[in-house]
Amino acid sequence: MKMAKDFLNNYDRKDLADQLLTNFKEALKEPVFKQLVEKLNLSYEELAKYTSTLEDCAKEYAHCLTCKNLLACKNKVEGHAYLPEVKNGNLRFGYKACKFMTKYNKEYEYLKYVYTLQEPKEIKRAKFSDIDLKDTSRLPIITYLTEFIAKYREKKEGKGLYLHGSFGAGKTYLISATFHELAKDKIESAILFWSEYLNELKSSFGTEEFKDKINKAKKVKLLLIDDIGAENTTAWSRDDVLCPILQYRMEEKLPTFFTSNFTMEQLEDHLATSASGYEIVKAKRIIERMKQMTVELGMTSKNLRH
Repeated sequence: MKMAKDFLNNYDRKDLADQLLTNFKEALKEPVFKQLVEKLNLSYEELAKYTSTLEDCAKEYAHCLTCKNLLACKNKVEGHAYLPEVKNGNLRFGYKACKFMTKYNKEYEYLKYVYTLQEPKEIKRAKFSDIDLKDTSRLPIITYLTEFIAKYREKKEGKGLYLHGSFGAGKTYLISATFHELAKDKIESAILFWSEYLNELKSSFGTEEFKDKINKAKKVKLLLIDDIGAENTTAWSRDDVLCPILQYRMEEKLPTFFTSNFTMEQLEDHLATSASGYEIVKAKRIIERMKQMTVELGMTSKNLRH
């Protein structure tokens, strides 16, 4: 009885192996699949066990063969392809960076010194060399930021900027480009989208992560509080989060930058209004700190996000 059972099992295994090999040979009719597997130093019988996964790899490999840049990447993980590799005679699969991602990582290596929270891709890649100088309304701001970079490189000090203006005018881009330029000198900075930062603080309240996030905002060399005024003011966000951060940075003379759709005067009214009532004195304390820490400049421009 045992011999008959072993015979049937062996027959089933042979039948399965034959079917796998048939499927593999059918897949070989696809030129990219064939090109990919022929680079692997394994027998067809061994590769046939992974036909389905190899076909997925071939699709990503095919995308890479015609890809022109990172923005055109069609793969599941941007700038990477899921590919096979033979290690110690065994087939392994993993993500491998493409030539564009490898170049990007080398070119933007300095970005490891910039902490960002919920900032879009174009902000993470902001560069001074890409700034459009045709819009003359930007020139006073660009001049200020250029002078700040030079002064900070020399003395590690300088006043931050409170930059207000219309939605999509490029405020965040300009300050991010400033931080990226200084990151090339290994100067650490943080760009915090303020509404999202407050949400993350709430979700981590009472944990070590909460303390770490507060300390990051307090102690990082350069800080951008992005889009302040877009959040709903609460006594907690104003008095227990924003005020201590600004107080610490003011005392330690750490440059702090802000972007907003509000002027400082308008922001004062926004910060005064919460569920606790209209608390103008507390709002004024915040604004006075901002005035000591920054230069206020306005920016009018067309919406660059369209």
